[in-house]
Amino acid sequence: MTTTSEAVETVQNLPFQAQVRELLRLVAHSLYSHPEIFLRELISNASDACDKLRFEASQNPALFEGDGELKIWVDYDKAARTVTVRDNGIGMTLAEAIEHLGTVAKSGTRAFLQRLNEEARASSQLIGQFGVGFYSAFIVADRVVVRSRKAGMSASAGVEWHCEVQEGAPEGFSVRPIERPERGTEVVLHLKEDAAEFASRWRLSELIHKYSEHILWPILMPKEEWDKDKGEYRRLEEWEQVNRASALWTRPKSEISEEEYRNFYRHVAHDPFGEPLAWLHTKIEGKQDYTLLLYLPKRAPFDLWDRKPQHGIKLYVKRVFIMEDAERLLPHYLRFVRGVVDAADLPLNVSREMLQEAKALDSLRAGITKRVLGWLEQLAKNEPERYAEFWREFGRVLKEGIGEDPANREKIAALLRFATTVSGGPDPTVSLDTYLGRMKEGQDKIYYVVADSYAAAANSPHLERLRQKGIEVLLLWDRIDEWWTAHLPEYQGKPLVNVALGDEALEALSEEEKQALTEVSKTHEALLERFQKALAGKVKTVRVSSRLTDSPSCLVTDGGMSLHLARLLAAAGQEAPKIEPVLELNVTHPLVQRAAAETDDTAFAEWAQLLFEEAQLAEGATLEDPMGFVKRINRFLVG
Repeated sequence: MTTTSEAVETVQNLPFQAQVRELLRLVAHSLYSHPEIFLRELISNASDACDKLRFEASQNPALFEGDGELKIWVDYDKAARTVTVRDNGIGMTLAEAIEHLGTVAKSGTRAFLQRLNEEARASSQLIGQFGVGFYSAFIVADRVVVRSRKAGMSASAGVEWHCEVQEGAPEGFSVRPIERPERGTEVVLHLKEDAAEFASRWRLSELIHKYSEHILWPILMPKEEWDKDKGEYRRLEEWEQVNRASALWTRPKSEISEEEYRNFYRHVAHDPFGEPLAWLHTKIEGKQDYTLLLYLPKRAPFDLWDRKPQHGIKLYVKRVFIMEDAERLLPHYLRFVRGVVDAADLPLNVSREMLQEAKALDSLRAGITKRVLGWLEQLAKNEPERYAEFWREFGRVLKEGIGEDPANREKIAALLRFATTVSGGPDPTVSLDTYLGRMKEGQDKIYYVVADSYAAAANSPHLERLRQKGIEVLLLWDRIDEWWTAHLPEYQGKPLVNVALGDEALEALSEEEKQALTEVSKTHEALLERFQKALAGKVKTVRVSSRLTDSPSCLVTDGGMSLHLARLLAAAGQEAPKIEPVLELNVTHPLVQRAAAETDDTAFAEWAQLLFEEAQLAEGATLEDPMGFVKRINRFLVG
């Protein structure tokens, strides 16, 4: 074990960040059903420390301090009821110990804590996803001591971090400088009485085989042998390796069990109890040689919508870890993918700066992206039910690729799924290829409508004529839909058309119907002018509708920005151009005919305003004067 001596400097007693205190309270009360998580997380942290030192030492070999054999030790003391996890990795300075072990300086912290509190049953999954696995030590320990020294620094630069739980969650911790000849970090857990089972070689090695078999670095434990005289195992002075310490992705697929694949997912995704939906393990040979082991998570991580998610793809070069979350390895719209990429052609001393300019990496990124999109295509084709699970979790993210990745726009569009006017419910099951395959004879456009909800889209008045003619319409209600449709003007040569823009419903009419519409418009010119006058300043124009069959009125825009998009921009605090909508009337509807029969201009203006407000509500807009609308309705009902 590591020996330490106190330095002269004073011990610093510091409070935990408020969010850490809340986290520790939740850890103590929510994760008790999965206490074994602590070892998985501490070994993972130790592995990361070794990875980081290997990377840093590739540019500064002196950091190895003459010892380049990186290892992890797991020790125990049954009498003292302690478990120790030690590594000779990168280590920490005193300032880093305070920062890393006393604060949770991550975006989304508040949302994470709220979700952890609300979903106690799933907390063991969330704790690993968030990357605060160190605090899982407090599930089994009431006192934790961390001793560390940063690689490359003098022995006097050691630090000891100490925290003890007395009642409830700890309020703070202490740190002090110590003399520490060894580089790396040692975490000593003083186990609670009900966690004494973990001070056992058999129990610890069982958990290592279960969760950490695939860790790249050797995990060592003290040897034991059976003492016949005492009838118990006796500890020896020797250490032995208890994990395989081999890169799973370098082994043939035929030699890897499903359970090994699943366990590796839990490690690489920081999702200790999660399940992968699918995985892709392949080796690519050609201009660039690299191996992929990629996973689709079964559930979306809590930080999926952060601009910089915490866990993604790990980049290795010839089994040497380079970095995690290498943004250049996959485009942002594929940020849900987890796993590793092991390249054979990049230099071992590649730096983050070099990665930004490495042409080889651009080629690698393009190749990986192509593989992932092809993988999703095969999943959609061969396992539609599993792809439906994927789409429910990550469909909105994949839509971002339409605008972000022009080179693969058509491939991404083929992966999109939609509810439609003929699919029979809100589940998105229809692809654009399926839509094209059942287009009506003579139809040359892909029609869609965007609303705030499935119900609003399915019941939109803009669909009435198209529905009457049996023309299928895509129903969109995600906030991102207005954005990606603007970046996909056509698919397979067929233009995508928003039915709420312009007079697109005319395209669905026969020549005879178009001629009849022209005649009706001429017949009602005076009525249209009357409405125009009553609604001056509110609408651009009033015309007879080609799209309505059941509703009395609707609002459209003549090209440009839709009313729905303008509302989204306003809700986001962005400036949107002032749009004067077009009011379309169904002149055969009883309400329009009732208004037309009104001879009093004031009463007619009330009817015109009512039909305008009804169209606004059907569009999903908020009325400028809701009470005025209510009073108007009441007057008509009792009048």
